[in-house]
Amino acid sequence: MIDLVVLATLVFAFALVSRRLEGTVLTAPLLFVAAGVVLGPTGLSLVEFELDEHTVLLLAEIALAIVLFTDAASTNLSTLSQNERLPLLLLGIGMPLTIALGTVVAALVLTDLTIWEAAIVGTVLAPTDAALGQAVVSNPRVPVRIRQALNVEAGLNDGLSVPFLALFLTLAVAEEELQPASYWLRFALEQVGLGILVGVGVGLAGGWLLNRASKRGWMTDSFQRLALLALALIAWALADYIGGNGFIAAFVGGLAVGPTVERVGEYLIRFTEAEGQLLNLSVFFIFGVLVIGLIYPLGWQVALYALLSLTVIRMLPVGISLIRTHLRSVSVLFAGWFGPRGLASIVLGLIVVAEAPLLPGREEIEQVVALTVLLSVLLHGITAAPLSAMYARRVDGMSADAPEKRGAVEAPSHMGRVKSGISEKPGAT
Repeated sequence: MIDLVVLATLVFAFALVSRRLEGTVLTAPLLFVAAGVVLGPTGLSLVEFELDEHTVLLLAEIALAIVLFTDAASTNLSTLSQNERLPLLLLGIGMPLTIALGTVVAALVLTDLTIWEAAIVGTVLAPTDAALGQAVVSNPRVPVRIRQALNVEAGLNDGLSVPFLALFLTLAVAEEELQPASYWLRFALEQVGLGILVGVGVGLAGGWLLNRASKRGWMTDSFQRLALLALALIAWALADYIGGNGFIAAFVGGLAVGPTVERVGEYLIRFTEAEGQLLNLSVFFIFGVLVIGLIYPLGWQVALYALLSLTVIRMLPVGISLIRTHLRSVSVLFAGWFGPRGLASIVLGLIVVAEAPLLPGREEIEQVVALTVLLSVLLHGITAAPLSAMYARRVDGMSADAPEKRGAVEAPSHMGRVKSGISEKPGAT
């Protein structure tokens, strides 16, 4: 019980100064991870979180399922083709290249891993987390084209990475259990296929029922929000129960329900501002409690890969995907650096540990994921505000016809902060 008291006290204390900390290097994920490290067994030992692995995994899975659903439902898919296709380029070209490059580098640096285990590492560390770059996606002086590209990318790439992980995880297990690859490939396809079917079914049917009930005045605003969250959990749990992938179902369900329910983005953004934030910060705190034990003892290969994951493995694919956009090199570097790893990588790493406990490279996968997320929370957290300010000044000095200053569609932020919804005028800051 004392663990819960400590966590609740941290949330209360942060709430008291949350506005004062906005735009500073002291981000919420950074503070909660740091608190977990200091108060955990490697620090003051005030909290142990004596929960079994199933309970920790369940909490993290619920958090990710809700994030996948709310991000997908809140995303206006038309923004993929608008803003001169920047989000589409980052997702359609940049993300697959990130997974591929991450796999190759993992195979070369983490030599104890098989090729499929290396692919798991590359996939788990591909999704980005807007929560760690709040100062970027919420700073009005950063060009709307850039911050919205990063915002939409962070909202969708976690869901898009799940099918890749399902495939690579089953192939890695097949190699160890000496099952025919065709058997496990069929299993992976069933997970993806059933996940998509459940997501579409729950999203469309649930969205239709919500729309009808709302239009007839049968629902209060608060229960419409709760009903949407219930749909996320229904899709996730039902798909898992029948042998599909629950995260794919939650993500697809969000995509399906978004266009069918009026004001869905507004309702879900309200959730992410409160209940969703509480879930996410709880996961970051538990991560902080456990992380030192996960990464110790630390080998140079793991440290090298973690640094490469946050730099070359992210930046090079982003640079390639944005070649024809004519953005200045400073903009490409800025977008490449702000690819923080957070909640999705933590949960996907936990899933690997839970579903493949006998995988030979499990401990090394766990270690490299934990270190990469820890470094990301620290480095992206402390650089988001100052680098955003520096980049904004560089953009201010560009000519009025620079690609960065072109008008773009502003979408709701996946940070839970409602944007204006109005396109910026060229040159506006």
